[in-house]
Amino acid sequence: MTRRLTEKRLILATHNAGKVREVAALLAPWGLEVTGVGDLGLPEPEETESSFLGNARIKALAAATATGQVALADDSGFSVAALDGMPGVWTADWAKQPDGTRDYARAMAEVARKAGEADPEGKDHGAWFSCALVLAWPDGHTEGFLGEAHGTWIWPGRGEAGHGYDPIFVPAGETLSFAEMDPARKNAISHRARAFALLAGACLPPLG
Repeated sequence: MTRRLTEKRLILATHNAGKVREVAALLAPWGLEVTGVGDLGLPEPEETESSFLGNARIKALAAATATGQVALADDSGFSVAALDGMPGVWTADWAKQPDGTRDYARAMAEVARKAGEADPEGKDHGAWFSCALVLAWPDGHTEGFLGEAHGTWIWPGRGEAGHGYDPIFVPAGETLSFAEMDPARKNAISHRARAFALLAGACLPPLG
């Protein structure tokens, strides 16, 4: 049976400040306090799975075990149809630098270059973001949910808001990239919002 979240504090298993802000905004109506593992000085576990849900489960369980509190992990990625779904679960790896930092500007340029080589006539600009959300309790119980946002990739990127690959993605039915959108608009239609809607329906109490 699906387990409900009754705690008022949640550990978010990410060092990405942008994700912390987005998830905190999504959870605000429930009065949940969100703390990222980066603020607690916890390391990032090695992600060894080949799926978003698998890697999110690794991160959520590591955070729950380390803190003794319920943890939420997000594993998300950007996929391009012309690249057979790459970078996908390796999205963050494409941005990783030798010193361990991440350069998303370089990663986005690499996506555009490789997609152009794979599809020189530019016939397929299909792309999508995926987001897996996994809640983990200290006793090892987990609940997982997957959401996707489909659209097209663009080059060059546009916009200064958002994070990661947001500047090169325009969701279906929209004219603005994720990085050009007001955060509230993006949060309403994003892959993370869709995964979160599934999580909220299953694990959070009804609002109102």
